[in-house]
Amino acid sequence: MRTDLLTDPVDGLDEALTAVDAFDRVLVAGLLRPQPAQAAGLAALAHSVAGTPLASLVAEAADKAAAGAAGEDHLVALAAARTALMGSVHDALTDRVADATGRPRAERSTRDTPADAPGANVLAAARAWLCDLARAGWHGIDHELVAGAGPVVSAMLPDPRLRRQATLLDGFAAELAASCPGATLEHVPVRRWADLWTRALLLTLPGAARTPAVDTVTGRLLPLGVDVQAHATAVQAQVHAVLEPSDGSAPRLVRAAVSAPKPDTVVGAGLWQLLRPRMSLLGAVGEGRAVELDAMPVTAEGDLVWDDERARTGEFAAPFATARVILSTATDPETAPLDRHPVGIAVPVLVEGYTAEREDDGPLTFTVAGHRLAVDTERVPAASPLTPETVAASGACLGLLRWDAGEFVLQPLAVETTVRKKTVAVHAGAWAGGTTDKLGARAEKAATDSVAVLRERAGKLLRK
Repeated sequence: MRTDLLTDPVDGLDEALTAVDAFDRVLVAGLLRPQPAQAAGLAALAHSVAGTPLASLVAEAADKAAAGAAGEDHLVALAAARTALMGSVHDALTDRVADATGRPRAERSTRDTPADAPGANVLAAARAWLCDLARAGWHGIDHELVAGAGPVVSAMLPDPRLRRQATLLDGFAAELAASCPGATLEHVPVRRWADLWTRALLLTLPGAARTPAVDTVTGRLLPLGVDVQAHATAVQAQVHAVLEPSDGSAPRLVRAAVSAPKPDTVVGAGLWQLLRPRMSLLGAVGEGRAVELDAMPVTAEGDLVWDDERARTGEFAAPFATARVILSTATDPETAPLDRHPVGIAVPVLVEGYTAEREDDGPLTFTVAGHRLAVDTERVPAASPLTPETVAASGACLGLLRWDAGEFVLQPLAVETTVRKKTVAVHAGAWAGGTTDKLGARAEKAATDSVAVLRERAGKLLRK
């Protein structure tokens, strides 16, 4: 991988992010009574899309918003402009990653997908609430305003087609509620809340929540690693892998994810106990085996719609061997239009021949061919034998290339290190299917006891 390309500046990137930041600051104070600084931020957003099909709509919306007279359509236009800018940043960064890895790029699918249009009334209610938020601004939120999301989320949840929007709204409202009243906030997560507001608003539009185009694939799935994400009430494991189609076509990068609700007391190795029963792939990952797929559904974005009935555990397949032999020829998946955001970049890469450095307890970095690459060890899951110390002592790293805080960073999924003069591989997903490792077994037992107690208490409550 050419790490030198990851440190070179990207043309237009700073300008696009400057316009986004200008608009994001507008939302801090709100659009009920805009001040001159907010008018300037709106003008900057309009100027940034002046040469696009959005130009006239956004220019009108910016003028109306600066005058304190922005309607729902105007706010939607501003959200669309911001999304387009973040999409352009995403595209520029993924093009740079493709140049650095040298892997073939996926051809964008031209297949039309059916547009879902469920719950028009409840989506309109959600849109109205989000517009009220923009008018109040983050400093103007209070419990009464935030509570307005509750009935909307309750109306959405019974419809599976609206779960995506409901989950986003519910999580966003919970974050806002925990920060009320906004007038007393010392620190506002400006970009994060603007991201959530923009995405939530666009997902309320008719046709925005399109059903992903689904095909089927048959072939051999070669896991590379597992990315675990958890918060107080939910956990998700996403397996990144290379698929070798049985028809002899080019290998492609795919993902398979499994999620589960989680009590906040279940942490560490206990997370795997919540996830294992939901997807057999985790067992194969823990054992280091390939999986044979038979007509497994897959979206154009490379997400496998996992079905245990269509999967069979195969022979042993070492992830590092897969990375060295096949990864460089695997086609990157395409990205859905509304998912084009820098935070969504997570590209599997193999990095070797580096020296690891850490200065004054600062972040770990790998120096590859004279170029430094930041390493995000905070993303390494606690439910694994992989530790920051192991990463620092490694000689090869299989990870996800991400973009964070203005630079590319590497999230380790597995490393090769030397133990007693032997090269051994340590994986973040090593405990996914269970373990006989002493440390892992001890953590598993503690988690088992905790989960058993919670299930017993839940059973008593249900019986009552």
